[in-house]
Amino acid sequence: MVQVDKNKKKRAVVAMSGGVDSSVAAALLARDGYEVVGVTMRLFNAPNEQMARLNKSCCSLEDVEDARAVCRKIGAKHYFLNFEEDFQKHVVDYFVSEYERGRTPHPCLACNDRLKFEFLIRRAELMDADVVATGHYARILENDGEYRLLASVDPLKDQSYVLYTLTQDQLSKLSLPIGDYSKNKIREVARELGLSIADKPDSQDICFIPDGDYNQFIEPRLKRKLPGDIVDPDGTVLGEHDGIHGFTIGQRKRIPIVNSTQRPLYVTDINADSGSVTVGPAENLMKTRLYASGVNWISRSIPTGIISVEARIRYNGNNTPALVRPLLNGAEIEFKQPVRAITPGQAVVFYQDDVVIGGGLIETSLPNNSETENSKTVDIPAITV
Repeated sequence: MVQVDKNKKKRAVVAMSGGVDSSVAAALLARDGYEVVGVTMRLFNAPNEQMARLNKSCCSLEDVEDARAVCRKIGAKHYFLNFEEDFQKHVVDYFVSEYERGRTPHPCLACNDRLKFEFLIRRAELMDADVVATGHYARILENDGEYRLLASVDPLKDQSYVLYTLTQDQLSKLSLPIGDYSKNKIREVARELGLSIADKPDSQDICFIPDGDYNQFIEPRLKRKLPGDIVDPDGTVLGEHDGIHGFTIGQRKRIPIVNSTQRPLYVTDINADSGSVTVGPAENLMKTRLYASGVNWISRSIPTGIISVEARIRYNGNNTPALVRPLLNGAEIEFKQPVRAITPGQAVVFYQDDVVIGGGLIETSLPNNSETENSKTVDIPAITV
C-alpha cells in the first residue's frame, strides 16, 4: 500500500508578472502554508526594455527580476517559461485579425482563456500542483462542488469581466487570493510582508504595445487592408479611408473627413464587407439590443428562458439591467435603457448581484425594438454544456 504523507504541503503554481498583485497573491499563499512555485511567462520579446519600463508595461527584464526577488523573499521556486509562440498565435495574431475585420478585440480575454489558464493549468499538472493562482481581482466560491465566480470586493479594480470564459473544471483548480482585498490593502499587505514591489506602479495599456500606438503595431502585421468610403447615416459619401482596421465604434478623433456640421461626429458602424465606415451624432451610438456568440455559462447549464441580469459591455463600463435570451449559438441581450457604443469584438458579461453567470463576444448591435415584449418568457430547451 502506498503511504500518503498527510503533512506534505499543498503546492500552488502562481502566475507572476512582477507586479504587486501577483506578488502578494504568491505571498499570501506561502503565508497560508502552500509550497509556492512562481511562474513568469515570457510572452514576447520586448525590443526596447527602457520603453516598456517608462510606459508601465510588463514582461520587461526588470519585471522578471522583481518576480524572482519576491520568490526569494517568500522562499519559493521561480521559473521563467517561454510562451512566445503560443502568445503570438493566440493573442497577437488574433488581435490583428480582429482589427482586419473591423472589430475591436480585448487581448486580455484571449490571453486569460488560452494561456494564463488553459496552458498554465496543464503546466501545473506536470508540476504536480494542487492549484493555480493569479493576481486577478475577483473571487471564487465553492458550494457542494459547484463553483461560482464573483466580482472583486474592490469595484474600481474588479477584473471579473475578463474571466467570464472560465469553466467549472478550471475554477476547481484556480485560486484568486487577492479578490477579497482593495488595491490599497494589497499594497499595505506587500509592505507588511516586506516585498520590494509594494509601491511599484500598475501596468497600463496593452502589454505588447507599450507606447499605446495601436496603428503603428497593427499596420505592418496586416495580411490585408480594406479601404472604403466614410458615409453619413443616409449613405452620403463624406470621404475615404485606407483601412477599416483604423476605426472602432464610438471613435471621434482621427476621422479623415471635414465635419461641416455643428456637432461632433462619431464612428457608429463598420461594414467589413463593403469597407464603409458610418459616422453620425452621439445619439446614434445609443442602442438597446445586441447579439453575442460563444456564450459561456459558468454553471454549465444554459438557462431555460429569458433571464434578468446586469450586463457589462466593456472592461471599465457600468453594469446595466438587461434581459438575456439564450440561443443555441449564443444569446440576444436587450438592455432596459440604451447603452453607448456596442462594439463588436468586445465581451458582454452577465452578472446577478456580484456573481458572474456568463458572457460572450459581441457580434453586432441589433435594431431597437419599437414594441417591448420583454415581459414574455420564451421557453428554450435546457442544454448542459
